[in-house]
Amino acid sequence: MNGGKPGYRFFDYLKRHHWTHLPIIALIALIVLAASLIVYLGQGLPSIAELESYEPLLVTKIYSVDGVLIDELDAQEKRESVSYFEMPDNLIQATIATEDRRFYKHWGLDIKRIAKAAYVNVTTMSRSQGAGTITGQLARDLYLNRKKTWKRKLQEALTVLQIERTYSKNEILELYLNQMSFGHHAFGVQAASEEFFDKDVGNLKTEEAALIVGLLKAPNLYSPFRHPDRALQRRNIVLASMMQCNYITRAVFDSLKALPLNVVEEKSDENAIAPYFCEYVRQEMSDKYGLSLYTDGLSIYTTLDTRVQAVAEKATNQWIGQLESDLHKTMLAKRKYTQWVDPPLTTPQDIVNFLKDTARVDSFFHSPRMTLQTSLVAMNPTNGQVIAMIGGRDFEKTKFNRAVQMERQPGSSFKPFMYTVAIDNGWPTTTELWNQPIVLKQVDGTQWRPNNYDMSVGGKPTIRQALQHSYNLASAHLLLKIIQSPELVVSYAKRFGFTSTIYPYETICLGASDVKLLDLVAAYGVFANKGELIEPICVTRVEDKDGNIIDEFPPKRKEVINENTAYVMTDLLETAINEGTGQSARWKYNFYRPAAGKTGTSNDFTDALFLGFTPQIAAGVWIGFDNQNIKLGEGKTGGMAALPIWAPFMKMAHDTLNLPVEDFVMPPGVIRLDICDETKKLATDACPHIVKEIFIKKYAPTETCDVHGSPGKSRSKKQIVF
Repeated sequence: MNGGKPGYRFFDYLKRHHWTHLPIIALIALIVLAASLIVYLGQGLPSIAELESYEPLLVTKIYSVDGVLIDELDAQEKRESVSYFEMPDNLIQATIATEDRRFYKHWGLDIKRIAKAAYVNVTTMSRSQGAGTITGQLARDLYLNRKKTWKRKLQEALTVLQIERTYSKNEILELYLNQMSFGHHAFGVQAASEEFFDKDVGNLKTEEAALIVGLLKAPNLYSPFRHPDRALQRRNIVLASMMQCNYITRAVFDSLKALPLNVVEEKSDENAIAPYFCEYVRQEMSDKYGLSLYTDGLSIYTTLDTRVQAVAEKATNQWIGQLESDLHKTMLAKRKYTQWVDPPLTTPQDIVNFLKDTARVDSFFHSPRMTLQTSLVAMNPTNGQVIAMIGGRDFEKTKFNRAVQMERQPGSSFKPFMYTVAIDNGWPTTTELWNQPIVLKQVDGTQWRPNNYDMSVGGKPTIRQALQHSYNLASAHLLLKIIQSPELVVSYAKRFGFTSTIYPYETICLGASDVKLLDLVAAYGVFANKGELIEPICVTRVEDKDGNIIDEFPPKRKEVINENTAYVMTDLLETAINEGTGQSARWKYNFYRPAAGKTGTSNDFTDALFLGFTPQIAAGVWIGFDNQNIKLGEGKTGGMAALPIWAPFMKMAHDTLNLPVEDFVMPPGVIRLDICDETKKLATDACPHIVKEIFIKKYAPTETCDVHGSPGKSRSKKQIVF
């Protein structure tokens, strides 16, 4: 009969023919089940598009101007990708021999290895055997986890198939060897090659490639730094695998297995070259690039010159330890330490007990509080490039950069900017100043009666002489009686590039407002650069991982003063080095190039500075304690404490770079004249004491001395003072 419902006819049909169609039904059910399982397992797996666009995190590298890699920045990984064709054959062979000998014969899943591993695991009732391939390891490391579950293994198999469909075998090897961890934050064979052998991966020897490949099994367990015996054993296993695969002969194997590891010393986590500079660059670039700075494999090209940095550290280390030792001895002798001991020493017996405990005394004077600190900045005044930077004694102990983060009183090293105001506004270098006691109003409204360092009083030094000998009283007179405007000095300071707040109080004449050392050096560079300020720069360009320039940082220039004023100020500061407070740079440290500079000592001998320049390098040095209540002590001026670093550094820096000896070139707007030392007018043949002095032409004297007889007499018996 043909009647009835369709459903009944279908089931009736099955009853009559079930043996014939059962395999078809089972197959359909299996296909549906497999499809459902694939959909379930495929949830969360990467798509083909994700596989094709995969880019590993790359390390950002910082280079010096002389081409030295000085630092690497990464989130957690040291990584640099290299192409398959940059990898040596011995590395590829070691990888295939050790990790997956049938790599080029299977399609990601090695059925023979799977069957063998399954048989061993079933018969031994364990999971001791694995059947992983290189593609499987890559899939697991890129996208999955290492949990030994059936779900994870099936997901791995699906991802393996995706990878094998997407990439060629050589591309898979390239991904694998660039992705895997080799320990010590080194990811990828290039990073591993640099970490353990300090060379590019392309230059690896066979035994070196074998050691690196051996680390794939367990990087920490076989670390050549932590466990050299295990690393050696594992390396030799890899070499044996290479011999079994006929990549090397028995004779080569026997010779290579007898070699030591020959790895380099383990690199410190801290920077070895210019750590304060590198951290300063990192902070500046982090503000600009954010997280990309640590993941995109950028190349940052800086202005630092490692040769100059090396002599900066040498000059610092040769002096700072000796000075610190002398200061500590003085503190002990004069008991200038009692309030800094914890707890403070308040009675004579406390002091006696303290001095008896030599271990306690030694611990106290080696504490961070009692550590003498220093900073140094050197730059090229013609382009603003910072070529050396020291921010403190020990970067590992304190990251605080005293060259760019700290603000301290510059003392007399600020005076040139006030003297610039006078010169720029028509006051000649022969202007006489009163060297008499004076009262200054401080920021808090109290009065301050400064003294000259040598306690001298009296006389009428000229602007040149006052700056040469750093007379405080004459400088105060210059501000109060001639310039008559602290606000004008502040406005000039801002033009010179000072970024900290400079207060328009009378004490500005003695450098009472806090400034940064980097700003000071750049400001002195204005004199060297003919009146033009070049903002300090530490980075010249940034490139992406492919070498494309993504940012450039050209010098930013601004005219601060005209070249005539700049030259006159330079000439005055030359006198300070040749005959004034900085003259020990000449006779003691043998720095004889044309140079200009100035000492600086803050109130109560808290800070000591020396700033100076040649036509090619401007540099500054600061000395002091982090705690401003701890003083350097009587007599520890800029010339005594800071110049012993500055002068040797400048001499070594110029010599190291083979810089030619250059003089400061007098511009056409400046003239040098013979002046009567008494009247400050144009000298005649009758003047008994004649000095040669420079003037901006439009402010040069025009009157002739009318005190010393009639002009025209011979000068053969007259004294000429330079």
